[in-house]
Amino acid sequence: MLYVKVKAKDVSFTIPIPYAILNIGISILSSKFIHQQANKWTKEHFERKKLDFSIPMIDKKMLKPIVKELKNHKGTVLVDVKAKDGTEVKVRL
Repeated sequence: MLYVKVKAKDVSFTIPIPYAILNIGISILSSKFIHQQANKWTKEHFERKKLDFSIPMIDKKMLKPIVKELKNHKGTVLVDVKAKDGTEVKVRL
């Protein structure tokens, strides 16, 4: 399970994310429909900035083994960020 812990001035909460939900999220984000929509939504901005860029397709077959391997490293801290205003975000396996 992936744990996202957020601390702000008045609020502190932890969001547990099961690996099954993470796998579903990967499947959704790597779908052709989402890829087409993301390119459509960003096309106007890239044209205004005169950038020739398209969002690359996310490869589900490459991400699934990574998530599977993360299960073997429980307790590892992936992200630990502290802002100047006291806000903290920590992502732990």
